[in-house]
Amino acid sequence: MRNTVDALLIAAGILLAPALSANTSDPPDGVAATVSHDAKAVGDTVKHDAKVVAEAAKQGARQVAAAAKEVAHDVAVKSKEGAQEVAAATKRGAAKTKAAVTGAKADKSGDKPASGTAH
Repeated sequence: MRNTVDALLIAAGILLAPALSANTSDPPDGVAATVSHDAKAVGDTVKHDAKVVAEAAKQGARQVAAAAKEVAHDVAVKSKEGAQEVAAATKRGAAKTKAAVTGAKADKSGDKPASGTAH
């Protein structure tokens, strides 16, 4: 009995195979339209999301540029202040050195006997 059922199923499969393959090769019109509509909707969503991401990246770049500009300005101000402090310290050091050299020369000239004096 089992052989009869198997033979019947095989025969039914052979007879229905061309009908099934013809049916699967041409989807119904509604399916093609739905797939096309869905693909367009997905494409529009991806395009919209890409624009949102691009705008967010652009805004982030603006914020980074503004922060970098502020930091660069702060560095320039601090560098200028530091340079002014170094220049002032150098000027003070030069004045002290000049005073020390002048004082040393004055001390040396005071120790010398006057020339042309009697012995």
